[in-house]
Amino acid sequence: MKRLVLDRGVLRVASRAAGVLGLTAMLAACGSTPPPPDWQMSARSSLERAQKASLTGLPSIEAAEMSRVRRELARTGRADLMARAELGLCAARVAALDLSPCEAFEALATDAAEAERAYARYLSGQPLPGDAVWLPEAQRPLVAGGEAARRALPGVGDPLSRLVAAAVLMQRGDASPEVIALAVDTASDQGWSRPLLAWLGVERERARAAGDQAQADRVQRRMDLILREPR
Repeated sequence: MKRLVLDRGVLRVASRAAGVLGLTAMLAACGSTPPPPDWQMSARSSLERAQKASLTGLPSIEAAEMSRVRRELARTGRADLMARAELGLCAARVAALDLSPCEAFEALATDAAEAERAYARYLSGQPLPGDAVWLPEAQRPLVAGGEAARRALPGVGDPLSRLVAAAVLMQRGDASPEVIALAVDTASDQGWSRPLLAWLGVERERARAAGDQAQADRVQRRMDLILREPR
């Protein structure tokens, strides 16, 4: 297989790649010209649905679809493919500031390629300097963190990739008010309620810490509007 291209993405809920170790990319990297086998199509569509469910706060659908992904990929005996799929779901969770360890990937990390291990470090906010080569070009400046990373963030075109990058900055203490506002706007534009609530919560707490109760109340009313909608 060719080296994985990370900007061909897991999440097709946007119109193009999400830059997060996509199942579409991993399958394309296998270089198959004939129609893909059923397991590829089934795993890919289920992963897309699992990630969309994760972003829209539907955990039961997320779990059911991810079970299908694992079942289809298990048929291949390919731990590397399973590892990439697990990373894809973890990326959607990181976008919503769920920063818990990606345990499903960690269980498979021994059989993952360096590209996956580098991306896992990126998701955890602990990339190594040499990891940049494995990331999409637009995200490479984010590895260094700091002001350069904050300036690069608006240039990350894919919405999910942008939210993941913002979450990485948050983990590293590099999330400015502008970064948070961009994450809020990105999640809102896509209708992704789970990351939107998470980033609005950050915005609300920042306002409270600054003594701006009026702004905190405005943000809370926006959160309440989301929470009133039936799931």
